[in-house]
Amino acid sequence: MKAYRRVIVVVLCFLSISVFAQKNELGAWYMYFGNNKISDRFNFHNEIQYRNFDAGTDLEQLLIRTGIGYDLTENNNNVLVGYGFVLSKPYINGEKSENIEHRLFQQYITKQKFGRVFLQHRYRLEERFLQDDFRMRFRYLLGINIPINNKEMLPKTWYASAYNEIFLHFNSPVFDRNRVYGAVGFVINKNMRIEAGYMNQIQENKNRGQIQIGFYNNIPFTKN
Repeated sequence: MKAYRRVIVVVLCFLSISVFAQKNELGAWYMYFGNNKISDRFNFHNEIQYRNFDAGTDLEQLLIRTGIGYDLTENNNNVLVGYGFVLSKPYINGEKSENIEHRLFQQYITKQKFGRVFLQHRYRLEERFLQDDFRMRFRYLLGINIPINNKEMLPKTWYASAYNEIFLHFNSPVFDRNRVYGAVGFVINKNMRIEAGYMNQIQENKNRGQIQIGFYNNIPFTKN
């Protein structure tokens, strides 16, 4: 129970920080990620991200994404095709607006392990159908997880997490944005973990900070 109390304390700390987001222009993202096996090689990806300009009362973006993936090798080298629905509510000249985007995407994820260091490379191609435009974008993410109190990502393990992701347009300007993220995570059991961290995004020569809280669910849909 002590480990769960620590998780609650960490999450509450990040939530308390996000309460002051309105004063500091610090956003808050609350995220759910599901990656559930439906057979030995196939998996069902599902996620919801609720992104806010502040602690949670001013919606910036709602993102819902799903897809079907296939492992080229056992539990690794996953190729996936999917669809995303994006509702954005940005401020334009001080007024709230609303934009809807439908997004197709294809991605490839490969994982590596060096000692107790877990690496992930994600390559993603997106076809973005906006209300009055069509765009294509490439994304590359390099992620790292390092267990702290165990050598492996076992249940009741605390770990450090970080990633860098770059977004590139197929047209001009090529550079879209870059995200740098750092967090502390806790492995609840073999199929669930939680993370709380901070992400800085560079876009149009502007820096924007985001508090992030994410829950990861890998419960398989198969008996095996």
